[in-house]
Amino acid sequence: MSAQESCLSLIKYFLFVFNLFFFVLGSLIFCFGIWILIDKTSLAFVPLQIWSKVLAISGVFTMGLALLGCVGALKELRCLLGLYFGMLLLLFATQITLGILISTQRAQLERSLQDIVEKTIQKYRTNPEETAAEESWDYVQFQLRCCGWHSPQDWFKVLTLRGNGSEAHRVPCSCYNLSATNDSTILDKVILPQLSRLGQLARSRHSTDICAVPANSHIYSEVGRASRSGCTTTLFP
Repeated sequence: MSAQESCLSLIKYFLFVFNLFFFVLGSLIFCFGIWILIDKTSLAFVPLQIWSKVLAISGVFTMGLALLGCVGALKELRCLLGLYFGMLLLLFATQITLGILISTQRAQLERSLQDIVEKTIQKYRTNPEETAAEESWDYVQFQLRCCGWHSPQDWFKVLTLRGNGSEAHRVPCSCYNLSATNDSTILDKVILPQLSRLGQLARSRHSTDICAVPANSHIYSEVGRASRSGCTTTLFP
């Protein structure tokens, strides 16, 4: 075997192993997307469902592209290898384009998301029939351990959280810092709504029962990061 043939054989098997790694990676991405999609705790969070579908489709595409490279490398089929490198180049160009768009439009994206979140907070529980956006934001606060967009004070103007004409400031239970208390009553009020999201069933059950806690209790602003307790610092660090 000549040196040229040995080099070509080495490149062929290197390309096979490289694509085999990406096939496994694509399988993991696909499984992760499907796991999020069927996870009951994320059923009410519409954006998370969308991203789980994107992950699943990306995993399938990665597996297909990797399989194309594996077969083309082992069988030394120029048509498959040409198609493989063409799709790889297209994918690379798409990733660069998306990266540039995201980096240049970051401020506009943050402003648009801020407007949506602020409107959601202002209309919190005012319409019992439309609570999808509110439950989604509760889910974000519960999972990211944050409160409000800028700070917990974003909730202070929400009249539906005060109840019985009280002037005391209150925030949703999703702002409550579970690690700071052992109160079983509060734990049940905070955890159960987040773990029992079953679409319309969960919405109809919690639509008339607003879970809120005093703003001076153990909420996420009392973790020594009062100036960085809002969710904006987590979503846009």
